[in-house]
Amino acid sequence: MNANGKADGTGFDVVVVGNGVLGLSLAWVLARRGQRVAVLGRPHRPWAGSAAAGAMLGCFGEVTTSLLASEYGRAKLELGIQASRMWPQWLARLEDETDGAAVKTAEGTTVILNTIGTAEIDDANYNAIRAELVRYSEPFEDVEPADLDWVDAEPISRPLKAFHIPGEHAVNAAALLERLESAVVRAGGTLVPEFATRVEYQGERVTGVVLASGERIGADHVTLAAGARTQDLLDGLPVGPRIPRLVSGYGVSSLIRTADGTTPGSVIRTPNRSFACGLHIVPRGEGQIYVGATNVISVEPRDTAEMRDLVFLLQCAHRQVRRNLWNSDVTRVQVGNRPVSVDAFPLLGEGGMKGLWIMTGTYRDGLHLSPLLAQDFAARILGEQPLADLARFAPVRQPIRAWSREESVDILVEHEMGIGYEQDWTIPVEWHHWIEMDLRPATLNWADELDPEFTPPPELLFASRFDPELVSILRKYYATCREHR
Repeated sequence: MNANGKADGTGFDVVVVGNGVLGLSLAWVLARRGQRVAVLGRPHRPWAGSAAAGAMLGCFGEVTTSLLASEYGRAKLELGIQASRMWPQWLARLEDETDGAAVKTAEGTTVILNTIGTAEIDDANYNAIRAELVRYSEPFEDVEPADLDWVDAEPISRPLKAFHIPGEHAVNAAALLERLESAVVRAGGTLVPEFATRVEYQGERVTGVVLASGERIGADHVTLAAGARTQDLLDGLPVGPRIPRLVSGYGVSSLIRTADGTTPGSVIRTPNRSFACGLHIVPRGEGQIYVGATNVISVEPRDTAEMRDLVFLLQCAHRQVRRNLWNSDVTRVQVGNRPVSVDAFPLLGEGGMKGLWIMTGTYRDGLHLSPLLAQDFAARILGEQPLADLARFAPVRQPIRAWSREESVDILVEHEMGIGYEQDWTIPVEWHHWIEMDLRPATLNWADELDPEFTPPPELLFASRFDPELVSILRKYYATCREHR
C-alpha cells in the first residue's frame, strides 16, 4: 500500500475507522455499490462493544419508561423498529454471499417479570414493553410462568409473569463479525489491521487518516465508527469540542457450557434495570449459552473484568433463570465497551467538516441498528435520499436534555434502590423510605454542585459521584457548550 492507500495512488473513496459491526456493515454496503472502501481496526478488536455483545435483534425488549418519556427516546425506538424490519433480508443476503457458522441462534424473546427488583422499575418497564407492542401491533403472547421452557429459578427469584415476542431474535456476534469481514473482502473492500491515530484535514475538509504505524491513508470521506475510542480521534479535530463527549459503558458477559447440554430455544430476559440492559440468556448452540450483561460507566474503555461484576452476573443467572447453571462450565469471560455520549443519545450523521461522518454513541443499540445505519449512511455519503430521520442525533449539537434535573434524580434514586434489591440486600422495612429520603436531596445537591444548568443522564450522574475524572470531563464539556451557543 502506498501513501494514498492504494497501488494506483488514487486513495479510497471512504475510510471507515472501526471494524466493529457498524463499521463493517457500512463498508459492506459501500463496497457492494462499487466504492473503494477501507476498514481500519485491529483484528482482535480490543475494547469493542459488538465483539462481546449478546446480539439481541430487538427493540421492544429494551423499552423503558424513561426511554418513552421524551421525543428523543421515542425517536430511538422508531429507529429500532425500522431496523427490525431490515434484519431478515440483511441476514439472508449475508449468508448467501459468505460461508461460515450460522449467524442466527435464537427464535424470539421471552420477557420475564420475576420477584427481583422493584415495582417502580421492573413492573413499570415490563408493562411499558407490552404497551408498546400493542401500540405498534407487534405480535406477542402471554406465557404461564409454570410453562416456561428451560426456566428453573430458585423459589425466591421465580418469575411471576412472562410473555413471548416471536419477532425479536438473536445472533452470534462472533459469527456475524466473521461473515461481515468476509463479505467486505468479497465485495472488494480492504481490511487494514491497524487503528487510526489521527484524522487529517485541510481547512474544513478531512483528507484521510494516519495509522498507528505512521502511514497515511487518503480518502474523500472518513467515517468514525470506532465506538468509545472515537473520542481519541475527535479530540484532534477542531469540531471535536462541539460534539458530546464519549465515555464507555463497560460491560461483562460470559459464555457458559451448560451442565446438562441443553439451551433455551429463545432469548430469556428481564426488563432493563439497574442502569443496565436486564439479565439475559441467549442460546449459542452446542450446549452453550451467553449470559449478559453488566453496565458500568467508565471514562476509559476497559479490557478486563472486575471480579465483582462477574460474580454478580453469574449469581443472577443461576438464581433467576436456571439453578443447575451453578454446576456448568464458564468457557469464556468477555468484556465490551458500549459507546455512550454524555447525553446518552447517539451521534449519527455529518460531523461538522466536509467529508467527515460520525456513527457512534449508540450505547446498547448499535448492533441492532446496523442494517439501517449502514444503508442510511451509504446513501448520505453517495448523495442520495437518506433512509432514516437522524436529525435529532446530529453529532454537532448542544447536549440533549431528555429529562429535567428532578426527573433525572428520581430515575437515579429508583435504580440505586433497585441495585440493592437485585444484590439481595436485607434491610428493615422502613429503611427503604429513610434511604430514599436521604438519597434524593443529596443527589439533587450533587447535580446542582456539578453544574448549575446541565444535568447528565441518570447513569452518568450516578457514576460522577465516584469518579473525579468524569466530573472534570463533564464540567469542561458543559463550559464549552456555553461558549458555542
